[in-house]
Formats: sequence, structure tokens, C-alpha cells
Amino acid sequence: MAAHIRRRLRKGATTTAVAAAAVAALAASQAPAATLADGPAGGGDPKAAGEDTASAEDDGAATGNSPYYTDLPPLVTPNKPGASSNLPVTGSAEAGIPASILAAYKQAEQTVRTTDPTCRLPWQLLAAIGKVESGQARGGRVDANGTASPPILGPALNGQGFALIKDTDGGAYDSDAVHDRAVGPMQFIPSTWASWGQDANGDGRKDPNNIYDAALAAGRYLCANDRDLAIAADLDKAVLSYNRSNEYLRTVRSWFSYYQRGTHEIPDGTGTLPTTPSTPSGSTPSPNPGTPSPGATPSPKPSPDKPGGKPTPGPSKPGDGSTSPKPKPPTSKPTPAETFGSLENAGTGPLRATAGQAFDERVAVLARNALGAPLGKVSVTFTVTGNTGTLFAGGKKTVTVRTGADGTATAPELRAGEKAGEFTVTAVAGTGRPRTLTYAATVTARQADTIARTGEKALVAAPGGKFADAVTVKATYKDAAAAGVAVTATMVKDPLGLFDNDKGPYFKDAAGKPVRTLTTLTTDAEGMLRLPEIFADGTEGTYLLRLTTEGGASVVIELTIKAPEETAPEETAPPGTTPEETAPKETETPEA
Repeated sequence: MAAHIRRRLRKGATTTAVAAAAVAALAASQAPAATLADGPAGGGDPKAAGEDTASAEDDGAATGNSPYYTDLPPLVTPNKPGASSNLPVTGSAEAGIPASILAAYKQAEQTVRTTDPTCRLPWQLLAAIGKVESGQARGGRVDANGTASPPILGPALNGQGFALIKDTDGGAYDSDAVHDRAVGPMQFIPSTWASWGQDANGDGRKDPNNIYDAALAAGRYLCANDRDLAIAADLDKAVLSYNRSNEYLRTVRSWFSYYQRGTHEIPDGTGTLPTTPSTPSGSTPSPNPGTPSPGATPSPKPSPDKPGGKPTPGPSKPGDGSTSPKPKPPTSKPTPAETFGSLENAGTGPLRATAGQAFDERVAVLARNALGAPLGKVSVTFTVTGNTGTLFAGGKKTVTVRTGADGTATAPELRAGEKAGEFTVTAVAGTGRPRTLTYAATVTARQADTIARTGEKALVAAPGGKFADAVTVKATYKDAAAAGVAVTATMVKDPLGLFDNDKGPYFKDAAGKPVRTLTTLTTDAEGMLRLPEIFADGTEGTYLLRLTTEGGASVVIELTIKAPEETAPEETAPPGTTPEETAPKETETPEA
């Protein structure tokens, strides 16, 4: 058996039987074939992967003339399934991936994982597409920055065997001011690049000929429509949205399965160029990414103009560092860079405040576009819901704020109401599919850490009477007057207040009935509290009044009920006599 085999799968020329034979040959030699059975890694959608002329209904795709390289993987498995891809620089150059190209795929995977983790983009899928689109950037012929040198350009899409796509970029990307051409290692046409282009290497340019920029753009494009690429059907739809050809899907899946089993890194510029491009047929091919041929004139494949089920994005101006491309005429459908994608918490901390006070934290959100980048000028409506009396500054329960250039919108300051409890702040943005974030918030009661009686005079009342002196206390919090603090007054039997007392001093309720606990007391603006009148029943003794505040401060005050002390009456002289006359006379003692 030869070390590897190449199959020439031509659209309109190669039958399903030939494709099946190629897959069978690969399977017989233990090479990973383009498996189309259901499964998370190798499955397929029967609708998408049926006859070669079938359309991918779920993606709205149709069969077109989309050239691409049809070379299949070597028949020798690079490593056992699940093995690391970080293998030494050994083995067939065709089986390996040039160092810069491999690094770009892995970087794109990591970037998308942070901005769209539910997509679960595998770098091996990017490698498979890069293989069939440009032979891994013509075997890794890129400069130190990862830019293809010379640029990779497809033939003019002039309708002669290819799609008819008139110029959209003024030749800025493809050097053709009449028709568009597919550009770069991942073969985007200029109008699609204008919407999906990325600056992944941080050089300030979105360059379709740079493998880092192109790989990230392809990754985000494949993740469109909330796809989960760990699901076989979604992966098939993503590939078919790139090129609406079932033979293309089989070829990409063959390389995807091959790279999943393991591959190795080779030096840039040493990769083997593919030799077998697909053959266009028909006069109205789909406008998907073009496929380059070997050398300076690669065969084109139309760019991913319409991801499955996704409205066709309009162009945006990518900064390529040279001449600015001419955008398409504006349409009613926004580009992915203009489309609202998600709403996230922009770092809002816990929302807690004391009644009547301002919240230290302000609610902030971050809007992103469909590509995961910050999106400005998005209207975000913030609403307070709850019965604590909390409002935004200005006394409003609902406010609307637009995001800035950094994609963030910050609500006005919140001021807590006087009622303790929980409430929510809701942020809503978007119209068709509104995104909502809800923040929990808490208002705590005003607190005091100290409460003390302001006088020292003993508090005494006679049985059945009332205490003549009022009880006055002052509450403070961190040595400052604690205004509006709730205070509870309770007649107790012990200093800790564990046992209430049902005898002795008492208050009166509104109906004049005795009560020994009051819970409606509040300090004034100076932190002062004067208790209502206290009455005494007929039981003498010493009793305790315990005052407690929100925040745990307390004070115990003694109250005494006792009868007044009785005093002896003074003796008075009878009328008409003088004190001397009534005074006792001394008696003489006879001498012995």
C-alpha cells in the first residue's frame, strides 16, 4: 500500500460512488475517513451529507461550483487517537503543519474559547479547512509575522466558471477593482472579510493574508448562529456554510479526523503543496470562499458570504494599513460588527447599602457584537424592582443609558430607601432578542454600635404611680450620631434580656393597655431617643429595662418601684402654753 493516496473529487464530474470508494479505501488502510455517522467528533447531518447534489436545508445552502483542494490525508495514521499534537518535527511534510500556521490555529481556538465558550471550536477544524483552502498557506510560506508572502489570491470571480461577484473593496485586498477574488490562507472574499475580519496579532491591521487574523476570523465565522461545534450536525452546517458542497464537507472531515488523531509541527515553508483542485462546473456557483491553486494564482472558492440561516452581513471598513476598501452600499441588515450579540456584567460588585444611604457600587454592563467585540451606542434600560424605596439618583425607578465606545454602560447612583430588605436591578438591551441581566441588592437597616443613657439620676416610682423622670438615650455609630436607628425597649428579668418580665414597670399602648415591649422606637437626627412614660404596678422591687438597636448595641437601665418612706410627726404644745411650761421638769433627788 502506498504511503498516501490522493483522490480527485470533482464537483459535477466525480460521482457519489467514487467518493464512497475513497472513503472506503481510507478506512481499509486505517486512515481516518470522512465519517458521516452521528457523533460529537465524527458525525454528520444526513440532510447535509447526503447525495452530492443535495442542499443543506438547515443552512439555506445550495450546491455550487466551489473550487478547493481535494487531496486526502495520508493513509498512515499520525498517532493513536487522543494523542498530543505537540509531536516532534518528524514524519511526512504533508502530514505535518507549519509552525506559524499551527500556532495561529491554536491561538484562535483559545481566543474563541474565552469569548464564545459554548461554540467549542477545535483548532483541528481550522487546520482541516486551511488544508483544503490553501494547503496550510502554501506549505507555511509566511513571514515572521505570519503573513503569506507573496499574497494568496484566487482568480477573478467574473461568472466564467465561478461566481459573479463585482468589486466591493476597490482592489484594496485583492488588487482587482473590477471583480472580487478570494484572499489569504482561509480564502475570504473582500466583502466577507470586511464583516468578519479580525486583528489577532495586535498589529493594528485586519489582514486576510495574515494567518493569525484569518484563522480567528474563520473561527468566529464557523461559530455563527450559536453553533456548538462539538455537535456533529452543527459542525457539518458550519463547514457547509463555508463552502456549500458535500464533497467539500467530506474532504474537510477527512482532514479534521486525521488531525484529531495527532499531527506534528514542521518548519515554516517546508509543507507539501496540494496538487488536486476541484473542478468548477455550471455557470452560477455559490459565492463562498475561493480556493487557491498552487503558485501565485490559486483557484478561488467564494467566501462565506452567508452563514447558515444568518442574514448576509453588510461590509465594514477593515483597517489594512494601505488603501481603505470601498464598502458595499448600506443595507437594512447590519454587519456582525454592528449586530448586538451579548450583554455581560462589567464588574459590578455586591450591591449593599444602609437605609437612606447611597450605594458604593454602580451597576455596569458590557455589550458585545456578534463577533465578541465591545459594541457602542447600545441602549440599556436599568429598572429597580422591589419595595425598599430604593431609587436611582433623581428619584427614578427606570433609566436608559447608551454604551460608550468601550461597550460599557453604567447606571446612575442608587440611593437606598428607608425600608430594609432585598430588591433587584434589571438591565435589558436589544429589541428582537433582548438580553437581560439581573443584579440582587440589599438594603440594611440603619445601625448603631453604641447606645447609652444620657442621665444618672435614679429612676424610682411608687406602686401604682409612674416614673417622674423620662428615660433618654443616645445611639452612635463609629462615634457619630446614629440617626433613624430602630430601638427595641423590653422589660426583662436578667441583664442579658433572655427572660421577659410580666410584672413591675410597663408602657401603655394606644388603647391605654399595659405593654412591656416597644418595637416602634427610632432615634432622631441627633441619635437621641426619649422613651414614652413608664408606669408602675403595685409590685415593689428593682426591675430592668433593656434597650437594643439594629447593629447589636444595647444598654440595661434599672427601674425601682417602692413606697415612699414614712416620717414620725413632730410634738406640738397645747394651746395657751409655752414650750418652757410643757418641758419636763427636773426632779430633785433627796440627799441621803
